[in-house]
Amino acid sequence: MTLLLILLVGGIIGWLASILMRTDAQQGIFLNIVVGVVGAVIAGFIITPLIGGAPITSGAFDIMSLFASFLGAVVLLAIVNLFRRGSVR
Repeated sequence: MTLLLILLVGGIIGWLASILMRTDAQQGIFLNIVVGVVGAVIAGFIITPLIGGAPITSGAFDIMSLFASFLGAVVLLAIVNLFRRGSVR
């Protein structure tokens, strides 16, 4: 059940991050899920030590973990855009 919640919340977080970074037209639902879950993993290593909390991949679904996972997804999309387009946006 936790894996299903991680995939569902990761998909929503990836979708919101892709809207913010203007890559939503290039991604489908599968890539939104991947971006959300990989963004949560990035948040676990980089963002949560700075702001506290836990990423959604650890099973925590509070506001701080959702915010950290969202920031991780935005960082992931910024890195991808930097290599693809030569700019963050």
